[in-house]
Amino acid sequence: MDLGFETIGNACIIVHDKGPVLATDPWLIGEAYFGSWRLSHEVPREQQENVKASRYLWISHGHPDHLSLPSLEMLRDHRILLPDHYGGRVARDLSGMGFDVTVLQCGQWFEVSDRVRIASLANYNQDATLVMDVDGHLVIDANDAGNRGSSRFLERERGRFHKRSVLACLTGYGDADMLNFFDEDGNRVPPVAMQHEPCGPGIKAMLDYYDIDIFAPSSSMHRYNRTDSGWANDCVTPIEAHQEGFDGGRRTCLPAYVQFDLHTGSYEKIDPKANDQALRPPEDYGDDWTTPLERDDVTRLTEYFRSFEHLHTVLGYLRFRVGGKEHVIDINREHDRGITFETPRQSLMQAVEWQAFDDILIGNFCKTTMHGDWWGKSGAASLYPHFTPFVTKFGDNGGARTAGELRAYFAEYLRRGFTEFTADQAEQEMKAALQAYL
Repeated sequence: MDLGFETIGNACIIVHDKGPVLATDPWLIGEAYFGSWRLSHEVPREQQENVKASRYLWISHGHPDHLSLPSLEMLRDHRILLPDHYGGRVARDLSGMGFDVTVLQCGQWFEVSDRVRIASLANYNQDATLVMDVDGHLVIDANDAGNRGSSRFLERERGRFHKRSVLACLTGYGDADMLNFFDEDGNRVPPVAMQHEPCGPGIKAMLDYYDIDIFAPSSSMHRYNRTDSGWANDCVTPIEAHQEGFDGGRRTCLPAYVQFDLHTGSYEKIDPKANDQALRPPEDYGDDWTTPLERDDVTRLTEYFRSFEHLHTVLGYLRFRVGGKEHVIDINREHDRGITFETPRQSLMQAVEWQAFDDILIGNFCKTTMHGDWWGKSGAASLYPHFTPFVTKFGDNGGARTAGELRAYFAEYLRRGFTEFTADQAEQEMKAALQAYL
């Protein structure tokens, strides 16, 4: 391919300029989230070789379906480009493992070949959008990042582009997040993702809103892999579902895996083999549901969760049900809200040690029950906006746990000029939760 791109894997885009020059978020082999996720389809040898032939890799954020360490071990001779995330955790960790890492200044163009340059836009949620100028064609890899201010950069730069425009981002039924909620009687709260709402109308509306020609499905090409998370396969978005209900007019919704020629606007489908093997027991990944917490584990959990100052403003307690035994951690008993996490010991304590609690939640084997008045949201179980972002995004990944650290964190993102909260209800709720720190 002279000029174009390929989509493959979960969120991997391989950009070609007389051959492959850049690959994004290369999850090529292995599982993620303590073995709970696997790729929905194998990555064919041709695309694996194209990733290996690329000089540069760009990694959007630290989730293991985007930053796959087993895959990166095969790519150690590559130069890794990273967004400028506050705290620099991903850059620091990868550099410490011996990888060649370059952090891209937010909103600045970086040349990767004669006809390809990129601009990386880190956002306050510890994710990032990659804007690519491919010989005047606009290709946007928004993966899981959402808008969160990247549209400000597009408004500034849009006049440079007069050819085709492409957007690749997370869509689907909503299965790429924490879903495993239970009510206080022990009944699962059915996730919205189980309703299988057609994806096409939302994709069309997004293309119209941003005036983008072509949509490439991305970031939802996984299946659940463990026997204790396999229930969530009923929530997974099939690769063909993105086109359901899409009435595009002059807009186009591509199939999930393609080789796209930007000169001609034509594409060829890639037909990878489905990963439809049997589920594996959690013991294969070191998790035994009968193993209880040890005394030191409770101390570590207490120190970890009490370190997030925002939780003291909204949360009374956390209960951990592990190996058939319960342990309660008091956060601030002035509040009657609580959360129960029922989960295996090994992955729980690894997540705390690695400061990666999101991996427990997104794996969807951990059972979560919310107690008390969760701001009138009892009918729609959610750990947003007051738990997950403050623990996993701002805290674990951004290193901002105290009120002062959170204010410094958001001051930096606001200084860069790309932070924005849209009119979407979830974003307005997030903005309200952040008022003390903005």
